Amino acid sequence: MFARAPFAQTVGSPRVPPNSFQPLERRPATKTVMSDRFADLARIYEEDVNLCLIDRPLPLEIEGFVYAALSNKTRIEISQAVDPSRYDFGAIWPQVTALDGFRAWLDDVVWLTSAFCELFGQREAGLRLRTLDNAMCPRFHVDRVPARMICSYGGIGTEWLPEYAVDRDKLGMGGCGVPDQVSGLIADATAIRQMPAYAVGLMKGEHWVGNEGRGLVHRSPTPTAVQPRRLLLTLDML
Repeated sequence: MFARAPFAQTVGSPRVPPNSFQPLERRPATKTVMSDRFADLARIYEEDVNLCLIDRPLPLEIEGFVYAALSNKTRIEISQAVDPSRYDFGAIWPQVTALDGFRAWLDDVVWLTSAFCELFGQREAGLRLRTLDNAMCPRFHVDRVPARMICSYGGIGTEWLPEYAVDRDKLGMGGCGVPDQVSGLIADATAIRQMPAYAVGLMKGEHWVGNEGRGLVHRSPTPTAVQPRRLLLTLDML
């Protein structure tokens, strides 16, 4: 599915004579890859890319299943290490197996989990699958992981900020406990982006080698009266 590449690639620094001037390292500004080609997820290995966002057409069969599952208030909350070659995905959500479209949705979850493991050469992925009635992480933040894949099957998609629109000094404790919209963290409120439903977002976190201080800044969206619930899948490197 992907051209295999090592995860952590380090480049040795050139030797500099003692007491000689060494200019400060300049890292390229981060950028987002937006595509409709699933193979472009592999571009996450590029040094200046911290988000690959792959837009996918939402199949009517899966859309119908997700709508029914969210409408009947059925809940799921799973968080565990998964080996896609051994895990029993069929037992993941027994309350909804009779709904039309369940198998199509489940096949997509299996496919994304397998693709994630293949992309990073991992046997297992940290799978989290849950229904949400509120914003799980309502403030903008970065993830303390190497990489995370996210897919909102239903409801409002994850929000994120491009680099030019964020003041990283105001993340976390730097915000002094005040809301993001008044702390100065959001440099341009019109720049807030949202991942579409069914799109696949692959983001670098703070623990990706060489990406310290440049993890993608994102947050959970606030539910609305029209879209009060979400069905969210995330996959983490272990």
